[in-house]
Amino acid sequence: MKQLFKYADKYIQRSTWKDFALLKFCLFAIGVMAGMQIPQKNRKPVRIFAAIVFTVTYIPLMSKFLSVILEGDTADGLDSPA
Repeated sequence: MKQLFKYADKYIQRSTWKDFALLKFCLFAIGVMAGMQIPQKNRKPVRIFAAIVFTVTYIPLMSKFLSVILEGDTADGLDSPA
């Protein structure tokens, strides 16, 4: 398992934002396909679970992203006009 995490770290280091965008689209597509297979009577609990997972993962991702933006603007000198 540790080796798998090492490979994942190496993959992330070599990836660009385009790779992550493709990954997001791929995961979205498989989520849609899985969602189409859920019977009508079971969809409400699945929606609730998906909303909870989305919220719990989105907040830390966006807070990290915003911290990168705020530290990057001052550290890289992006605030000053060129």
